[in-house]
Amino acid sequence: MSQPIDRRAFMNRAAGASAAVSLSLAGPSTRQVMGANDRVRVGVIGTGRQGTSNLRAFQKNGAEIVAVCDVYAPNLAKAKAAAQGFQEGREVVAYTDFRKLLDDKTIDVVINATPDHWHALPVVMACQAGKDVFVEKPVSVSVEEGKAMLAAARKHQRVVQVALWQRSNLHFQQAAQIVRQGLLGKVTFVRTWNYSNAFPDGIGNPPDSAPPEGLDWDMWLGPAPKVPFNANRFGVGDRWSTFRHFWDYSNGMLGDWAVHLIDIVQWALEAPGPQVITAAGQKHAVKDNGDTPDTLQTTFEYPGFVCTYENRQANGNSMFGKAYGIEFHGTEATMFLNRSGFEVFPETRKVQQTTGAGEKSEKEVARAASMRMEEVDDGLYNHAGNMLECMKSRKRPACDIE
Repeated sequence: MSQPIDRRAFMNRAAGASAAVSLSLAGPSTRQVMGANDRVRVGVIGTGRQGTSNLRAFQKNGAEIVAVCDVYAPNLAKAKAAAQGFQEGREVVAYTDFRKLLDDKTIDVVINATPDHWHALPVVMACQAGKDVFVEKPVSVSVEEGKAMLAAARKHQRVVQVALWQRSNLHFQQAAQIVRQGLLGKVTFVRTWNYSNAFPDGIGNPPDSAPPEGLDWDMWLGPAPKVPFNANRFGVGDRWSTFRHFWDYSNGMLGDWAVHLIDIVQWALEAPGPQVITAAGQKHAVKDNGDTPDTLQTTFEYPGFVCTYENRQANGNSMFGKAYGIEFHGTEATMFLNRSGFEVFPETRKVQQTTGAGEKSEKEVARAASMRMEEVDDGLYNHAGNMLECMKSRKRPACDIE
């Protein structure tokens, strides 16, 4: 982390009519890639699009993939080939039952990239088996599941990292530092959002059908209610999986995207959990077979500030022209933040003249130019590296299960 930022210098940088806020975001990580002799052995449960990305992030950090597991044969075969093709030596073993993977005593850490409703049980069992865990977000579908996962991690003294990898992006770290140092003033309101327009068809309305060849549908459902196979409930294809549009397996956009955004809010403001949560929303426009809302407004009341999360799937208009993001509103400035960088907008307000002759406006402070980098650092790579470091040190990771 860089040295503390001087408030006056920061605001001066933000002031010029076309001056960029020249805080350094990019830079090489001080973390060293693990050597061959230190190689950590990894097993991957859930080898879809995200699971394979996680697999590669660990490999790039010097870890060895020794086993993969999935209930869908095509994904399993692709992941095994990808893992084997990136490393020499030990054969990658393929399983269709995660319990057999957990029985492998040579595995040091398990990546759990299953659908959300399958997060809790493999994590608890992996901890019981003496393995560290890297689990996809959201932690769980229910609070009770999350508590059981935390209890298992602590009881068995396991390192359990949640894949909210934005915490490991350098520019998110810099933005959080700005918030914590009070350079925005007192932050009393934060807005987070995802806006899109999928009207009218959304994810579509495929009929129920027989499962595709190579899929164990009963095992995929697992603890969820038994229902006929539907392509949207399974969701695997040339897009991000659509299972999150169904309450049986997820919490909709709150579990898919809001967790990324609100995690940064709580982390930057060093806030405990919210005291009160209120939500309103339903399906108003999109006509697909999903059952989560297409329009949602959620308010989280914290000690000292209020945070909102908005999701629209039938209108993509945005104040900043961005499909998603975070706005920290402070008494001195507002910060817009997303995965591309951040911008700071100094606050303009009227002041009373000392003569009492009436009000006059302060000279309007020009907006800080957009803070962007040609190449944003790889947060997932950094996050996997942090996990591997903490496995050695036994310290809590950047995004601990708690």
